[in-house]
Amino acid sequence: MFVHKVDRELSLKLAGPEDADALFQLTDGSREYLREWLPWLDFTKTVEDTKSFIESGRRGFSENKSMTTMVIYNGDIAGTAGFNEIDHTNKIVKIGYWLGQEFQGKGIMTRVAKALTDYALLELNMNRVEIRVASGNEKSAAIPKRLGFKEEGTIRCAEWLYDHYVDHTIYGILADEWKK
Repeated sequence: MFVHKVDRELSLKLAGPEDADALFQLTDGSREYLREWLPWLDFTKTVEDTKSFIESGRRGFSENKSMTTMVIYNGDIAGTAGFNEIDHTNKIVKIGYWLGQEFQGKGIMTRVAKALTDYALLELNMNRVEIRVASGNEKSAAIPKRLGFKEEGTIRCAEWLYDHYVDHTIYGILADEWKK
């Protein structure tokens, strides 16, 4: 079982079937808040949907193609974060994340994104970490900016968000930049 301690308050844990109820409750309780920027909420209507998400994440981890973890804050599931994609050929990982509404504003995701970047570049020996943020999502964009990622460009109409497209702003950092 993958568990990565971030600091005394935070850790990242690969989700198991036993976590489905708690993760679904967090998702359901933050549904309206998360809906502004996340397109998958209409596909997560039951605990069974969350179990399928967990199984998919575990499969991606076992195949070394992705790593989806739960963010554990003072013992509670606060959200998810990880590598949406691990490209071993080009040594690139793409970080994705979300937090439940009640966990916002505590610096949690900045610490998590830093830990994931450290892990990717220093442990997995990747060369590049990328974070894509829906244009206009200032809270999410503040995270890579705080960590020294460079804004690299915009992908127009990158994601369908219920009834409209949103652009994605790409933030990236290279191993040699991170080590400085």
